[in-house]
This record gives sequence, structure tokens and C-alpha cells, in this order.
Amino acid sequence: MSWGTELWDQFDNLEKHTQWGIDILEKYIKFVKERTEIELSYAKQLRNLSKKYQPKKNSKEEEEYRYTACKAFLSTLNEMNDYAGQHEVISENMTSQITVELTRYVQDLKQERKSHFHEGRKAQQHIETCWKQLESSKRRFERDCKEADRAQQYFEKMDADINVTKADVEKARQQAQTRHQMAEDSKADYSLILQKFNQEQREYYYTHIPTIFQKIQEMEERRIVRVGESMKTYAEVDRQVIPIIGKCLDEIVKAAKSIDQKNDSQLVIEAYKSGFEPPGDIEFEDYTQPMKRTVSDNSLSNSRGEGKPELKFGGKSKGKLWPFIKKNKLMSLLTSPRQPPPPPPASASPSAVPNGPQSPKQQKEPLSHRFNEFMTSKPKIHCFRSLKRGGAAPEDFSNLPPEQRRKKLQQKVDELNKDIQKEMDQRDAITKMKDVYLKNPQMGDPASLDHKLTEVSQNIEKLRLEAQKFEAWLAEVEGRLPARSDQARRQSGMYDTQSPATVNNCAQDRESSPDGSYTEEQSQESEVKVLATDFDDEFDDEEPLPAIGTCKALYTFEGQNEGTISVVEGETLYVIEEDKGDGWTRIRRSEDEEGYVPTSYVEVYLDKNAKGAKTYI
Repeated sequence: MSWGTELWDQFDNLEKHTQWGIDILEKYIKFVKERTEIELSYAKQLRNLSKKYQPKKNSKEEEEYRYTACKAFLSTLNEMNDYAGQHEVISENMTSQITVELTRYVQDLKQERKSHFHEGRKAQQHIETCWKQLESSKRRFERDCKEADRAQQYFEKMDADINVTKADVEKARQQAQTRHQMAEDSKADYSLILQKFNQEQREYYYTHIPTIFQKIQEMEERRIVRVGESMKTYAEVDRQVIPIIGKCLDEIVKAAKSIDQKNDSQLVIEAYKSGFEPPGDIEFEDYTQPMKRTVSDNSLSNSRGEGKPELKFGGKSKGKLWPFIKKNKLMSLLTSPRQPPPPPPASASPSAVPNGPQSPKQQKEPLSHRFNEFMTSKPKIHCFRSLKRGGAAPEDFSNLPPEQRRKKLQQKVDELNKDIQKEMDQRDAITKMKDVYLKNPQMGDPASLDHKLTEVSQNIEKLRLEAQKFEAWLAEVEGRLPARSDQARRQSGMYDTQSPATVNNCAQDRESSPDGSYTEEQSQESEVKVLATDFDDEFDDEEPLPAIGTCKALYTFEGQNEGTISVVEGETLYVIEEDKGDGWTRIRRSEDEEGYVPTSYVEVYLDKNAKGAKTYI
């Protein structure tokens, strides 16, 4: 099957067909270009989508990605980013392997097609020229024959006419012979040209045209093959990235399988656990009996010596305790000093101040008034509302529940320890550099590093004091406050001696802060919902608190406020209740003498084995 033999007379149609084939190829190239643009646009949109949902650094969203479901989502976003990269690879490969190659091939194809059809047109022009020569020779032969025939007829006519002279007849005869000779010459020329044309025509239709058409056919078949190969490449480019895309999808499935609902539930507990105990049952209040409240004007602490006062509120509930609180704790709340403790004396000797610093004097009020105030006090846990209102969070995170406060303090301690380690590494590096300068003075002046070394040392000391402060708060929250010693007090002078009043005042401020921020005492107040029918004379049978350690008075203190006790410098007493963060420690001298003294006035030695004592690690 050859175009040269089958389509010998379809030169123009072949020319149109081959042009159509080039147009189809260019259309396919345009299609691939648009596909590459779509792939690039799709990849860009995928990347933007992945970037849009990426957690922002140093934001709350970044903390949320502790959960396995969020981690899986983050892994999905990363895999989608890689997925977008594969579409970019598709675009690049299609551009280089198809678009660029086919564009170059189309240019070559156009040149080849132009050459073949130029050769065909040249052959056509040659055969047409031969045909014109043949027609001209044929017309000349025909004309000469007609002229010879007319000359012969004229000679015969002249020869038959008797009136014509012999000379005229001879002239007519010679004219007729001349015409016959010209006709013979034209005949011979026409015959020669005809043979030549037939030969050219055979060569044109059986040699030149088949050869040219065969080349055009081969050109067109190569184009078709190239289109097919390009389509295969088009598919292979996609197929090559399928394994990588499959890996991306496998990673997404793997990330989905890594989601652990139990772990996420535990993280929720760790994130929001407050550390409070759930409230107990609310006792039944019997309103069928009239309320009988008889409160002695004297304080409850003196009720033992005067006999049992009538503290019955309605029905008697023998053996019942106040919700969320023990009797001893209740008594400590009722009898503890309400003012912040005074700072320790500035002088080491108490003789410099004859009477010593006294607790702020205030008019003693009956314990019954404080009890009534305690009963009618409202819960003060408004820390979250205060934060929402824009109140500044305290430095010790006392606005948070215990468990959350412990986590924040632990995080702060870890950060400070890291900063200390960085500063120490910097100090070591400066020290080494100074040693190098000392050994090799030409490298630098050692004295130039003294200022930097001093600055780093000061930063380390500040960070250590800051860490000690947060560790103390952390120990308070964890219930393992270590006993203070003279050496420890001297080491933490900035925290213990220079600003004890500030720390104690902070505790007082937190207790009475208008925004309702949380403190340990306030949490206990909020948990106490006193019922009038639950309070009776069972406090008279209360056993004294056990001693949990001993303490030594560092300064003389004259307790003049209600609930305090006087101590003399150097005196040893028993500790029955630790400092709860308000700056006061409850001590006992004898069975009937106990009260509160400022924590900064005594040195506490806790008994680790004592019941109720906190254990320190």
C-alpha cells in the first residue's frame, strides 16, 4: 500500500491532509501545555491549602498538636505538600519530555513537508512544460498540414486553368512542395516531442510522484508514531509518580491508624485537671423546726474553759463534719491571723528593737463574728472570668487550679534551668577563650572578657534566684515545702530576706484581690458550703493536732493579735501546722498554749515520719 501508486492524482488532497496532521500535533502540544499549567496550579493550590492549615508557631494551635488526631492531621498536611510536589514533577516531565520535544519535532516536520511538496510541485511544473511543448508542436504540425493542403489545392486549380501562364503554375507547384516539406518537418518535430513527453510523463507518474508521495507517506507515518509515543510518555509520566503518591496516601493511612483515642483522652486530663476534689453530698435542711442560733460572744477557743455553749442550729447532727473540711482545719481557719505576718527584724539582735516588730494592731473581734462571716462568705474562684476580663495573671500562677498551676510552675522551672545551662555554657566558653588569651596574648586581651564574664555570672545568679523562687512555689503546690535553714536563707537572700514582706503581701493581695483570682485558701473557702444544721457542739470533743516537727525561734515575737502566740529568740517549740502560703506557722508550746507566729521568725525542722507531715525528695 503506497500513496505513490494509490494516490498518484491526489497531490492537493495529500497536501491538505499532511497540514491537518501537523495541526493535530500542534493541538496535542497545546493540550499537554494546558495540562502542565493545570498541574502547576493544582500543586500551588495544594501547597497553599497545606500552608493555610499548618499550625502557627508560638500559638495556641501549636499546643493543640500534642493530640494524636492533630498529629495525624499535621502528617496529612505534610503528605499533601509532598503530593503537590509530585504534581509539579508531572508538569516538569511533561514539559521536558513532551512539549519541548514535540515542538522541536513539529518544526522539523514542517521543513520536511515543505521540501517534499516543493519537489512535487517542481515535477508538476516540468510535466506541464513538456505538455505545453507537445501541444505547441502539435498545433504547428496541424497548421503546416492545413497550409500544405491549401497550397496543393491552389496548385491543382492553377494547373487546370488554361488562362494561367506556365510561370504561375510553376510557382504554385513550388509553393505546394514547400508547404508539404514544412508539414513533414512539423510532423517529425511533433513525433519527437510526443515521444519525449510520453517518457517524461511515465517517469512523472511512475517514478517521481511515487517517490515523493512515498516520502510524504513515511513522514506522515512517523508523525503518527510520534503522537502515539508522546501519548505513552504522557501516561508514563503520570505512572512514574503513582508509587510516590501511593506512599503519600499510605503515610496518611498510617497517620490515621496512629490516632490513639486513649492517649488523647489522657492528654485532655493532663491539660484540664484542676486537682480539686469533687463536692460531697448536700445535707438535708429541715425547715420544719425553727432555727435556734445561740452563739456565745466569747470566741470558740475559750469555750472549753467555760463549758459547752449552745451551738445548736435546728436539729442536732452528732458526728457530722463540714463538707470538704476537717474540724481542725476549720478551727485553724477561724482562729488564724487575718493580717499578713510582719517582716523579720532588720537587725540581727532583737535588743536593737526592744519590743520587736509587732503584728498590726487591730481591734479584737469575737470569734462568732468571724464564724458568721465565714458562713456567709461566697466562693471566690473567678480566676477564669478575671482572665477573660483581661486581668494580668500573677507571677506564681495562683489564678490557676492546683494541677494546672503545678504544670505551669514545672514548665517555668524547666525553662529557667535551660536558660541557666545556656548561660553556664556561655560562661565556660568565655573562660576558655580567656585562658587562650592568657596563653597567647597576641590573640587578644584577656581583660576585655572580664566585663562579659561578670555580666554572664550576674545573669546566672539572677536566673538561679528566679528558679529558686519558682521551685519554692512548686514545692508549695506539690506539698513538699523544704525546711529552711540559715544557710539556705542566706543563699536565697534576695527571695527570703530582702522581700519577705513583698511575698507575704502578695499572698494577702491574692486572698483579697478584687478580681477573684484563685488562691489555695480561697479554693478551700469556695469548697466549703456550710449548712447551719451541721455545726454543733462536737468541737468540744476535738482532739489536739499532732506535732509534725519542731522549730526554733530566730527572733522575739510578741503576739498581740487574736490567734497568735508570743515567742522568745532561741526558744524551741512544736510545729502542728505548716505555713499554708499566708506567711504564718501554727506552733504549740504546751497542751494549752498554741497559736500562730510569722514563718520568717522561726526555723522549721519537719519530722518526715510524723503523721500529716509532708515528705520531701
